[in-house]
Parts: sequence; structure tokens; C-alpha cells
Amino acid sequence: MIVQYLQLPFAQHALIAATLVAIISGLIGPFVASRDMAFAVHGTAELSFTGAAAGLLVAGDAVGGALVGSLFVATAIGLLGERPRERNSAIGVILAAGLGLGVLLLSFYQGFATEATNILFGQIFGVSNTDILILSVIAVVILAAIAVIYRPLQFSSIDPEVAIARGVKTRAINFVFVFILALTVTEASQIVGTLLVLSLAITPAAAARHFSANPRAVSVLAIVFALVAADGGLLASLAVSQVKASVFISGISFAIYLVARLTRVARPTGRQARVRTQ
Repeated sequence: MIVQYLQLPFAQHALIAATLVAIISGLIGPFVASRDMAFAVHGTAELSFTGAAAGLLVAGDAVGGALVGSLFVATAIGLLGERPRERNSAIGVILAAGLGLGVLLLSFYQGFATEATNILFGQIFGVSNTDILILSVIAVVILAAIAVIYRPLQFSSIDPEVAIARGVKTRAINFVFVFILALTVTEASQIVGTLLVLSLAITPAAAARHFSANPRAVSVLAIVFALVAADGGLLASLAVSQVKASVFISGISFAIYLVARLTRVARPTGRQARVRTQ
């Protein structure tokens, strides 16, 4: 059945979209974790819902609205604070107001209810050729931006104080990264919805960090785990059509994280291993 589905355009588009989103989400996930920006991902995702609701109401374009909303939030995050405590407080304030506005906007929407629920839970099987083009352009932009700022971004993520002392423009790097984050969240929300973006943007990276401390190895593992979750969830949804793909994606992602945690618990640390050999 799955092979038959994959011969149809809607399934092929969905698989391409899932792969693009997984690669980008897995790439930025380790930076999100090391910079303590998980709440920023959550806030950006939730407030992209407000932008999507506005776009749906005004122009019937939830994707465009979500992108505008995410970029607005990214600008606010960049301006309101670099330190995690300041940033999280600012996000919390904006989040409360933004969600209320999003619910208000949706109350005026007179279209199909599925259009509104897709904002929250995603609709990967509704991806069109135009959507694939948009997702591809966003992916290329993000990859190019990461390639340009990779070394200073890595440096400022691991040790921001030393990076500042060495002359790294951490504020500018932070601004660029939050905009990359906004684009990634917009891309991922089309697949898993704004409520489950963390399952691709955070969970694979969190699992990868249990297997290695090497930044490059973590990035590779995070991309692999995100691909397994996204593409595996898509294929599982084709087999069980009654369940949304986003449910399988988040479930597989969480299962990978649990395995990573259990593996780390079972695996002795360097000190424990030395004690056992003595």
C-alpha cells in the first residue's frame, strides 16, 4: 500500500517536504540547545500561529501569514534581550498577547474548519508544487546563512563570553540566528503544525547530544534522527491513514529521545569505566 501511495504526486510532495524540513530542523537543533533557545522555538511557533490566522483571514494564505508572524517575533526576540532570562521573559509576554490575538482572528474566519486546524497540527499531504518551491527556497537560504556564520555561531554558542572577548559580534550573530530560527519554524509548522514544531526542532538534537559531545557529530546525528522521524512518520501515516502524520512524527521523535536517554544511562561514563577496570 505504501509503495502504491508513493507513486502518487501528493505522497511524493509530502516526502520531499518532510525531508527538507528534517534536514533544516536537524541542522539548527544543536545550536538551539546549546544557546538555550528552546522556549524561543516554542514562542516563535505559537506566534506564527497568530500570523497564519491573520494571513488566512485577510488573504487566505496561512503560510505567508505564518512567515510574517515568525519574522516579527524574531525581530522582537533580537531586540528585547540576548540573555536567556531576559529573552524568555520577553517571549512569555509576547506569547500571551499573540495567542489571544490569534484566537480572536480565527473567530472571524468563516472558511473551512480544517484550514484552521491545519495551522495547529499541520497537513503534510496538502503540499503543492508551489509549497515545495517555497520550502526549497527557504531551505537554501537557511543552509547558505548557516554556512556563512557557522564558525562564529558555533563559537558564541559554546562560550559566548570568550567569543565576545575575542571580538565576535555576538549580537549580530544572534539576530541572524533568530531569523534563521523563524524561517525554520515556519517551514516545520507546515509539516507538524505550530503545536508540534519542537518534535523536529528540539527533540532530535536533544537525543543526539546523548551520543556525542562533538558538535559536528551532534549535528549529523540530529539530522539523521529528524529524517527518521519525519520520513518515518509520513510513511506510517500512509499505512494508517486515520492518524495524522504529525502524530507519528512526534511519537517517533520522542521514541528516539527515550532510546538515547536509556542508552546513556546504560552506558558507563569514562570515570565509571575506569573504576570497573580497576
